[in-house]
Amino acid sequence: MDYYIPPLKADCEDLLNQFQKTESVRYEEFAAIWRKMNFSSIFYGKMAGNEMRTFSRLILTIAYQYFLPPHTFQIRAGGLYLLYGLYHSQLASPKEKIRLALKDWEHVQKFQTDAVNAQHYDVVYILRRLFSEKAFYFAAMPKHLSFQVKRKPTRHTVCEEFWDRSTRVKDLVTSDTLEEIMNVHEHYEKVKAAISATPGQPDPAIHLINKDLGARLQSTVMRFHKWQEETERRRNGYEDAGDTDAGEGTSKQSECSSRAQLLASIKSKSYGQVVEASRSRRHRQAEMDTSASEPNPATRCKRPISLRERTRKKLMSQGSAKQEDLESTTQWRLSMTEQDKLGERRREKKSFKW
Repeated sequence: MDYYIPPLKADCEDLLNQFQKTESVRYEEFAAIWRKMNFSSIFYGKMAGNEMRTFSRLILTIAYQYFLPPHTFQIRAGGLYLLYGLYHSQLASPKEKIRLALKDWEHVQKFQTDAVNAQHYDVVYILRRLFSEKAFYFAAMPKHLSFQVKRKPTRHTVCEEFWDRSTRVKDLVTSDTLEEIMNVHEHYEKVKAAISATPGQPDPAIHLINKDLGARLQSTVMRFHKWQEETERRRNGYEDAGDTDAGEGTSKQSECSSRAQLLASIKSKSYGQVVEASRSRRHRQAEMDTSASEPNPATRCKRPISLRERTRKKLMSQGSAKQEDLESTTQWRLSMTEQDKLGERRREKKSFKW
């Protein structure tokens, strides 16, 4: 199914590109483009039952990637509408569900909160409709894991037109670019001082770039990040909720981060490659390990006694105890059998004396 990935991504991006040109997040605009492209016919290929289920799972996974950041809010709304349309138009029975990873649950909640605050009720309705129909399959990973498969995983390349503006600033102005700008500006100041009339001092007439360009750019970027965080807090309602709500938000974020760390540790353990010996040498390897760990034979663990041996020893100990009791006690009989009476009579007869 790997050869289906490029054409499916091209079709999804074409649909979302047309939806982006409308500059709207209304569902009616998306539905008009969906009907115009006849996008539901993407499932009309001649496939068997297993192939159709695999194909539905693949296209839902591709469309799910447009529902997550770093895409803009409009593209994420289009991705949600795309998931809604693909889920209801698929031909697999029962319907294949949308895998929702645990690490993405925080992004979904934030997206729903932003939609409610911005009064985009189309987005809220579609999202709650999918939740009510149990269209999401909550899982630890967004894709099915396959072990011992020697192939490179396909990575999703984000289209530059779908990026959010805030992420573009973070990607454009980094620490490396700031350092490079400061170095270029320092070299520029040295060149100005070299060509000036008075040696060692730059000519004031040559003033093409502002002084301290790197420091100003860095302060501007920091102020932009601070402003962006404040606007996000205002959208989520952290300032109006008070300190208790902020503490709950931080506790939820720490809980999500701890879950993500736990999942990362589980994945690292499960993906660890264990070198196994061949079947003909496994018993030799076990003997070598036991001999290396226990060099002294006296300290080795003894083999546990079997049930048969324990039962035999118990019966022997009980029999010896009964025999000792019989020897140490004298039995008194109130009634005797005929054989015992004959034996007593023989003992009472006196021996014959000549």
